[in-house]
Amino acid sequence: MAWAAFPKPGSLIVPDWHQTAEGKEYLNCILRKKKRKLFGLIERPVLPPQLPADIASYKIFVAGKSGVGKTALIAKLAGLEVPRTHQETTGIQTTCVYWPVRPRGSERPVIFRFQFWDCGESALRKFDHILPACKEKGDAALFVFSFTDRSSFEDVPALISRMLGEDEDLARVVIGTKLDQYMHTDVTEQDLRDFQRTWHLPIMRVRSVNGPWLSDGRSLDGSVGLADAAPVLNGLAELLWHRDQVAAGLKSIIV
Repeated sequence: MAWAAFPKPGSLIVPDWHQTAEGKEYLNCILRKKKRKLFGLIERPVLPPQLPADIASYKIFVAGKSGVGKTALIAKLAGLEVPRTHQETTGIQTTCVYWPVRPRGSERPVIFRFQFWDCGESALRKFDHILPACKEKGDAALFVFSFTDRSSFEDVPALISRMLGEDEDLARVVIGTKLDQYMHTDVTEQDLRDFQRTWHLPIMRVRSVNGPWLSDGRSLDGSVGLADAAPVLNGLAELLWHRDQVAAGLKSIIV
């Protein structure tokens, strides 16, 4: 299978299904008081009998230069409070995110279970066993750069080469963070188009700052808006769903 292939957005899943009446019923299974639940490694959403769904589980390794916002990105996708100050991750941090999706042509929704593996740059360099552990039985690797740090964007190809071998079939995805600080961006849309033409990898964009804030630096409710997280979660679901279908011979590499 060619790991560089990726589907056209919206070709395999219904992108706004979570906003429909049916989708909201499934979404309620991962919410508590309008905030997303935090699930442990062995926990899963409790679905009532009238809401059948399959579970698709994926392990995702998150890599990037220190300070680009990897931990903030995962917090945003999980519905957690995004930290305002940078503190490098020590060791490995894992976060489970559940997300309901309706595949096109299917009567049965699928709940995607994304298990994100995040570790600090210093820990990766210091301990040889951490990188193999993050990639073991992995399905995808997210390579993160910041729109406010051009060097982090220019380092993405070298980062991919350092982290993954040519024979490793993890899906590759590039994500730019801190899009909300676009006025200070060091990376242009033309840069992104040139990158995609050269490397044939999907690029996603996400804001990394929540608001409004209290005077002590905490967010008002500690939650993350689904409007920000949904496009990334849908994009990952579609990419990995396509990857599985190609592996099973149900789809061609080019969609």
